[in-house]
Amino acid sequence: MSAVIKYIPDWIIFIQAFIAFSVPLLLYFLYTKLYHFVGKTPSPNVNRPNEKKEPDEVNVPFTGSFEKDMEIIQELIGGNCDFRTREFTMAKLNRRAILVYVDGMQNDRLLNVKVLEYLMFEATAEDMGLPLKAAELLPFESLIEAGDIGAFNRSVLFGHTGLIIEGFPKGLLIELPDGANRAVTEPVSEALLRGPRLGFTEVLSENTSMLRRQGFTDQLVMKTYRVGTRLKKDLVIAYMKDIVNEDLLREVDSRIEKMNMDFLAESGYVEQLIEDNYLSPFQQVQNTERPDRVINEIVAGRIGILLDGTPFALIVPATFTMLLQSPEDYYERWLPSTLLRMLRFLAAFLALMAPALYISLISFHPGLIPTELAITIIETRQGVPFPSLIEVLILEVAIEILREAGIRLPKPIGPAMGIVGGLIIGDAAVQAGIVSPFLVIVVAVTAISSFSIPTYSAGFTLRLLRFVGMIFAAVLGMYGTILFFLLMCSHLTKLKSFGVPYLTPLTPYRLQDWKDIFLRVPFTLMKKRPAMFKTRNRRKST
Repeated sequence: MSAVIKYIPDWIIFIQAFIAFSVPLLLYFLYTKLYHFVGKTPSPNVNRPNEKKEPDEVNVPFTGSFEKDMEIIQELIGGNCDFRTREFTMAKLNRRAILVYVDGMQNDRLLNVKVLEYLMFEATAEDMGLPLKAAELLPFESLIEAGDIGAFNRSVLFGHTGLIIEGFPKGLLIELPDGANRAVTEPVSEALLRGPRLGFTEVLSENTSMLRRQGFTDQLVMKTYRVGTRLKKDLVIAYMKDIVNEDLLREVDSRIEKMNMDFLAESGYVEQLIEDNYLSPFQQVQNTERPDRVINEIVAGRIGILLDGTPFALIVPATFTMLLQSPEDYYERWLPSTLLRMLRFLAAFLALMAPALYISLISFHPGLIPTELAITIIETRQGVPFPSLIEVLILEVAIEILREAGIRLPKPIGPAMGIVGGLIIGDAAVQAGIVSPFLVIVVAVTAISSFSIPTYSAGFTLRLLRFVGMIFAAVLGMYGTILFFLLMCSHLTKLKSFGVPYLTPLTPYRLQDWKDIFLRVPFTLMKKRPAMFKTRNRRKST
């Protein structure tokens, strides 16, 4: 031990002592100046309720003249290359009509057989009504009257089939959806051994129907929003009317209404626009591909958010403990589920702190290591030219690059590339004397531990903070490691998700809710919903 310490120059010891006293003062100063980072919940800078949206919608009422209305429609949207029109005569009425639609967004068979054939050859004066009452009498499932040409055009471009009939002073919108849709498959990012093999798709109507099919109830409410200022999409929030907290529902509604962005391509946009603290590395909105997880959280008192065009749904509010829980915990018996959950928490701790503990023990506190193990580690480090921080960074960065490469490569190649690349790089680094064999074991355990976290986003957060912890450990040793952990705990204590403390029920302390955190007690003992959500009905069964 003394042989290791005597090679440390005095000036390095002086610098370490200076940093040990000055860094805590500096961190306290930054903590007070950046108070919003450790808990204040600012409104995201993109959510400005008083900011007026740019006028991008043209509103022109129908004139009642068949030729004039079609001329306006052609002028506004006729320049699109995929815009199609089909003019025809309603034989039994002797009236002209025209269908307008976007190529590729309609079901051609239904358009030709169900709409055109009926209107051209079967529709009579009695069917249509005189004066015309087409919106009431046409035998189509989805039929909407549009008195405004601007709204009519937007619906046509969004996928509806537009119908204009001579003598009828409004446009009609028929929904005949079609398009390239992905089949329902098993979720890719959340694999389970036991549970429903069902994942969300990119079609919003299919996703909402999956939630409806989870069980019969009239309390499941789905509210629709139109989001995006330039390219508009449908967004749905789902909740149980007799369970959800009204304050939570109003908060979610307010944040969605304040979203101001040209286009929301994926639910990740929504997640970043509605979260409480955009400076925090921890996610405050959970994402999932599994309908069973969403419906379970909705029944517990949370709110699900689904966006058209993405298979990832959002769940709010989120807490730290739920990110380490899996739906499979409830499908298996409580004893194995409890063991797996505790292993998951241990893996999360190792994924975050193992490299920092290695650096602090090797560089600053070798006396805390058992003597025989310390001698073995020192022997393996003989000839390594880098300090422990650089040594760990080399392997950690290499692992992260391999992980990213494995994701981006084609599926048949990706897993093989990750395994072979890791083995080759690790063995080559040891043989070249760049890193020690013991460090390879530490980094391997850290990487494997991060894979055991059910939510990918939560695992990525721990991987990011791991590098911060390594820097603290390299500067202050074990004191820096403990300081890093305390600062992170302080931040988590202040952090909130839609008004719910992020560490609840750990703090604020709620013993009743501890039945489903580190342990998963039998269902017969979990008779109440979590108190942190302040639901209307706390009992799970009446």
